Amino acid sequence: MTAMQTALKALAEPRRQEILRLVFGTELSAGEIASQFDISWPAVSQHLGVLKEADLVTERRDGKRRLYTANEARVDEIRAFFQSFWDTRLERLKREIETNRKDARGKRG
Repeated sequence: MTAMQTALKALAEPRRQEILRLVFGTELSAGEIASQFDISWPAVSQHLGVLKEADLVTERRDGKRRLYTANEARVDEIRAFFQSFWDTRLERLKREIETNRKDARGKRG
């Protein structure tokens, strides 16, 4: 499985998406993250492990606490992956509009 596939698979689970939102641009302890969910601590820990394995979050130890933050560079790679589809669609739309304008001008003449 490629790194992109691993990341997309990790993000397929809604709770992992929410965890990533929580730690995007900030660092939270595992306890702070877990307090936002109505699931067991082991379940949250498992979700964090999947996100960490997919390189979507990083973990830093501070004494006994584990602090998590989003790996923004990795998230940017995923954003660019999806943006490439959008850019292709916009380019096609632009060409279609330009073609229609040329056709419309030709019909007026």
